[in-house]
Amino acid sequence: MKIKTLREMSNIDQEKKIKELKLELIKSKINASKTGSLKTKEIKRTIAKLLTISKDNSQK
Repeated sequence: MKIKTLREMSNIDQEKKIKELKLELIKSKINASKTGSLKTKEIKRTIAKLLTISKDNSQK
């Protein structure tokens, strides 16, 4: 996901997306041996972006 779209989300939507991505990450780790770990890396990056944005918003 693009950072611009993530910043436009409300805090509640960001928290929901983080929870959703964490579940998807668990599922992706299970299937990583079959499909590869590219999707896992992408999910981790998106979670990191969301956490960074939420941290920046809380400091303001």
